[in-house]
Amino acid sequence: MPTFVLTCIDRPDALERRLAARADHLAYVRERLAMVKLAGPFLNEAGEMAGSMFILDAPDKAAVEAFAAGDPYRAANVFERVDIWPWTATVGALG
Repeated sequence: MPTFVLTCIDRPDALERRLAARADHLAYVRERLAMVKLAGPFLNEAGEMAGSMFILDAPDKAAVEAFAAGDPYRAANVFERVDIWPWTATVGALG
């Protein structure tokens, strides 16, 4: 199955909305662990969450787009930018 990297960069004013939606976001991700290889937040210089990164196994880019579209963070208008990249691990624990 193909692997993709999904990166989501928060809007500058999104931390409060992110924190309010975090429990729903984590529940959403846990329900989809079959496709999640690795995930976690980006941090800003102050150590606050400022985005998200996922490494996902999915049948195609459309499945990753659907994953991103259903994320409660999206409904909470947390993300300024979302990018999806096909990816392959060559070195390290995932490679």
